[in-house]
Amino acid sequence: MEDIERIKKLLHRIYGEKAGNQALKKILPLIENFPKKKSEKDPFFSQEDVVLITYGDSLQKAGEPPIATLHDFAKTHLKGAISTIHFLPFFPFSSDDGFSVMDFHAINTELGSWEDVTAIGEDFRLMFDYVVNHFSSKSQWFENYLCSEAGFEQFAIETDPSTDLSKVTRPRSLPLLSEYKKHDGTPVHLWTTFSADQIDFNFKSLDVLEKMIDVLLFYVKQGATILRLDAIAYLWKEIGTNCIHLSQTHDMVKLYRSILDIVAPNVMILTETNVPHAENISYFGDGRDEAQMVYNFTLPPLLFYSFAKEDASVLSQWAKGLNLKSETTTFFNFTASHDGVGVRPLEGILPPEEINGLIDIVKAHEGQVSYKRNPDGSDSPYELNITYVDAILADKNANQAEKFLASQAIQYALPGVPATYIHSLLGSHNWLEGVQQTGRARTINREKLQAEELVKALNDPNSFRAAVFFPYLNLIKIRKKQPAFHPNAAFEIIDVDPKVFAIKRYSKDQVIYALTNISSQQISVSLLAERKPKRMTDLLTGEKVSSESFQLKPYQFVWLNPEVS
Repeated sequence: MEDIERIKKLLHRIYGEKAGNQALKKILPLIENFPKKKSEKDPFFSQEDVVLITYGDSLQKAGEPPIATLHDFAKTHLKGAISTIHFLPFFPFSSDDGFSVMDFHAINTELGSWEDVTAIGEDFRLMFDYVVNHFSSKSQWFENYLCSEAGFEQFAIETDPSTDLSKVTRPRSLPLLSEYKKHDGTPVHLWTTFSADQIDFNFKSLDVLEKMIDVLLFYVKQGATILRLDAIAYLWKEIGTNCIHLSQTHDMVKLYRSILDIVAPNVMILTETNVPHAENISYFGDGRDEAQMVYNFTLPPLLFYSFAKEDASVLSQWAKGLNLKSETTTFFNFTASHDGVGVRPLEGILPPEEINGLIDIVKAHEGQVSYKRNPDGSDSPYELNITYVDAILADKNANQAEKFLASQAIQYALPGVPATYIHSLLGSHNWLEGVQQTGRARTINREKLQAEELVKALNDPNSFRAAVFFPYLNLIKIRKKQPAFHPNAAFEIIDVDPKVFAIKRYSKDQVIYALTNISSQQISVSLLAERKPKRMTDLLTGEKVSSESFQLKPYQFVWLNPEVS
């Protein structure tokens, strides 16, 4: 009863007492009829957790469902390294490579079936996208709205185009409102935050609330252990506000958390909010009532900047603040995803001229830049569209693999759960042909690979893919064995040299000094100030190192474990 009372209070805060009581009547049967699951994992995280981010059709093979192809590759090559597979939207869609969902309950038949997904769930834990902000204009739900069918009359947000919406925070430079006609001929202007094909849900409608909670619970039934709340920051709209991070949005996340705490306490919420760090971590709530994980969005652009400058000073200063709300929350650390490298998280950290310097590098490396619309009508950079491999590297030679791997070693040493995009693990370069085909900048990082050609490249010891893939897997497997790399293990940032990122991770059982030379120069390092035994072992190579003084080659990274006297 205490859990239900918490849900009732949240609904009253969001909708008011009368509508809140109506909302409870709608969703309570969904909760009560859900088959309860015992917690399988307490606490939530361990150093064993490593996530692979992928589309359902990132790997393809003639005559085989792509999800089955991915499963075969993962079983053969990734078992023992990857613990969780994050499927980007694999539903029927009309645009945006899956994020304009036509049917939230179905698998795109071109990718496979729910049976194929369930089969992967027998070998790996599963993470799904919960596309909660919008739905496709080609969906049956939108058709029902246009027809004013019962239960769908208020599904979209109708707004007078003369309304002053200048305060609304925009993640795109496209128009905020899009015009449609209902089937009775009535013209309507609808809220479309991301594109005219992506109709924002009207969460003021209790019918929307009911259907989307049903979707949430359906994904849990299908085996999801992590749910990524896509674009959650924009969920609630109030004219006259900036319509981002509103209190109702935070309460909605708390509502989802409260429901899952009842029916599936082992299922975690991950919020996707590509915004400055302080706004991002607000989705931890009080440490126990909102998301268990938030994307560490500042890491990708700041790490890129540090390698470009060959200076870890700003990165080190920022990392000192990566403190967690509680032992049941942690960061979702990544450097690349299906999207570009967001630059908004750099606001307040780097001046505009330094961000412009990153833009120049991206363009020089054949990448592109996407922009967002500001309240004053101007446009500003939103994300850098480039593979992380090509962002970090100065050229495409195989001997540059160590430089890219150095960036990944930093990601894997930070507090949090590490996640690697499949094209980073496979050493993929910019897919320029794909951009030409679609005309979309984000396609540069979304190539579909033929599985047989991929395996052939991995079997070639002289290929760049092999030079990245096998050392990367080795790094992951070694990390998973170290209790000091537990997502919530303690940490200290150590200042040893501006060109070296150094972090001390420690638990009651272990201490690790993870040092990465982010420069093209050899650096002499000493850890004597740490008052540690002179003899240390590099966990990555087994080599012995003296804490008194040792050399780090260009882009070399070490994980040093002090020897006990």
